[in-house]
Amino acid sequence: MREKSKNVCSTGQNLGRKRSNRKLNFDGFIGVDWSGAKGPNLPGLQVAIAEPGTKPPYLVRPPKGRWWSRHLFASWLLERLKCHRLLIGVDFAFGYPFADEGSFFPGLDFQLKTAPALWRLVEEYTEASSNFYGANFYKRKDVEFHRYYLSPYGKGNLYKFRQRLTEVVCSAVTSPHPVLKCIGAANVGTGSLAGMRVLRYLSAEIPEYLSVWPFNQSIESSCIVEVFPRLYFKLANKDPRSWKDIGNINETLVYYKSGKVTSKFEINTEDEADALVTAAALRFLYTDEELWSAPKSFEPATQAEGWIFGVK
Repeated sequence: MREKSKNVCSTGQNLGRKRSNRKLNFDGFIGVDWSGAKGPNLPGLQVAIAEPGTKPPYLVRPPKGRWWSRHLFASWLLERLKCHRLLIGVDFAFGYPFADEGSFFPGLDFQLKTAPALWRLVEEYTEASSNFYGANFYKRKDVEFHRYYLSPYGKGNLYKFRQRLTEVVCSAVTSPHPVLKCIGAANVGTGSLAGMRVLRYLSAEIPEYLSVWPFNQSIESSCIVEVFPRLYFKLANKDPRSWKDIGNINETLVYYKSGKVTSKFEINTEDEADALVTAAALRFLYTDEELWSAPKSFEPATQAEGWIFGVK
């Protein structure tokens, strides 16, 4: 099932309840499989919604065109955040390793201490790139940041394998890829840079409507969290590589107390499967207070590094 994007602020549309002031009471759960690719049309960017209750999640088509762009997604989300209280999960890193070296970029003359400061820095050096593209941050040779990355443009002399605290804890179940690695099919680095630009944009546009967790601990509005779809498959004891198998997807959904998709449902890409499972997992996991409090034991996580929702 794939729904065309609608004006959900109108009466009678999906996610029909107005924003609630009750803590941990969301009107909808949005799973996003992110893409850091260049260009406006991004087949890898997929969006799914799980409504309150147990109905199966569904994929959402962009309001225009065949594929989402990051700019189109941000505009679409802004519209919904103004009238609904949503929990949004996107699969990119909200911050960089900090606890291991006491710095995002050890050795630079200036030092940043918070993730929002990192987002502003990334925006400063990439703002000329359209559609929130982020690769110029490590591509530019006129500034020193490229020295900290493994990218298509080379291995920086200051690059090393580094992990955030959430990645260390998560590795007990499954290991995320390092966020300073920006090369290869599984790289999350380029997408994270693009995502940081989007987080900065959303935070500036509608600070009263959106909390970025775990940096904003007060969740009185909509909330956006970092997710790791592979983790949700693993927690359900299912193989994420079997994304083409509707039976495997349905068993994963059932683990998260979700209804099954029909036998006629077609999943065309791994990105679609990841978005669907993420939406269902968010709807099930969000009532677990232990998940929300997990990063509080690691101060760098709540200020600089971020935390994957579901890791504890």
